[in-house]
Amino acid sequence: MTACEVSWFSALCDDDYEFLGVPDPLLVSSWEHCRDIVVQAETLGYDNVLLPSGYAVGIDTTAFAAAIATHTRRIRLLMAARIGELWPPQLARQIATIDRFSAVRTGDDGLGPLRSRLTINIISSDPPGQALASAPRYARTTEAIAILRALLAGQAIDHRGEHYQITLDPPATQPVAGRAPPFYFGGLSPDARECAAQGADVYLMWPDTEPAVAEIIADMHARAARHGRTLRFGYRAHVIVRETEDAARAAAARLVSRLDDAEGARIRNQGLHPTSAGTLRQGELRGEADTEGYVERHLWTGVGRARGGAGAAIVGDPDQVLAKLRAYQAMGIEAFILSGYPHAAEADLFARHVLPNLAHGPLAF
Repeated sequence: MTACEVSWFSALCDDDYEFLGVPDPLLVSSWEHCRDIVVQAETLGYDNVLLPSGYAVGIDTTAFAAAIATHTRRIRLLMAARIGELWPPQLARQIATIDRFSAVRTGDDGLGPLRSRLTINIISSDPPGQALASAPRYARTTEAIAILRALLAGQAIDHRGEHYQITLDPPATQPVAGRAPPFYFGGLSPDARECAAQGADVYLMWPDTEPAVAEIIADMHARAARHGRTLRFGYRAHVIVRETEDAARAAAARLVSRLDDAEGARIRNQGLHPTSAGTLRQGELRGEADTEGYVERHLWTGVGRARGGAGAAIVGDPDQVLAKLRAYQAMGIEAFILSGYPHAAEADLFARHVLPNLAHGPLAF
């Protein structure tokens, strides 16, 4: 297998539990807790780390990315940006600034050219106080991506679109590469897929069955080709790996052993788009699963009982988890964004049991 990018997840959105749906004061989102997850992920050898952004008030992702950049040297930072809540020129300025002071010198002597460590997870959120339908929301995001790319390439813009009318001189600050960092973007609806085909660098998928993943990849290849573009593909999932399959399945069962279904539903529905195509598909997977929550061998949907977004975990012993990841790679997946509960403990388990046997490294663009 060719190398893939393996990322971990820092719980900026209070999404860290020992038992799903049961808050633990030791795992509450804080600067210290989330910083420690990122620093640990770098030490363990992960290539990138997702810094998520939630709709509810909490730790600000952009501010956290700026701060954690000064505490790390090697790992890339996948900063989530909620497009609906940010003015594109402001976001471009933030990206360029963080990119500059997170960059590191290459070469054995540390005197080589600067290398960027910043990557961006584009989230197509609504403008504050509005609830746009799918088509205009993703059309707005497509415009925003085009504006970001122009500004981050140091270009003047005179954009007259349906959602933005912006005229600006070339910006004074650019990323070290002289262009936008890679844009990671996910969405399952036809509108989301078209937005990704036109503007994303890496199309992200939430967990699904292997036939469904293959179908989505084929569809996205075709959509991108119609725009004269190519896409890379990423897969966002949770992971539970133990020395034996029985132990891994027991750990999965333990994770939801104290979950109140009403509380789980409340957590699932507190996101901004609980009825999006991606969220609905995660619910369908739970409905298709067996009595223990497995929709496919080693793909367990129990996480989605108390979590919005990616709602399934790869569960098994080290060889089984590795085989599942390699099956996705064979379909065309080049980047994995993984997480587990609690995030620090599972990061360590995956790094010990699977990561050494997986050829990996940051995606090259």
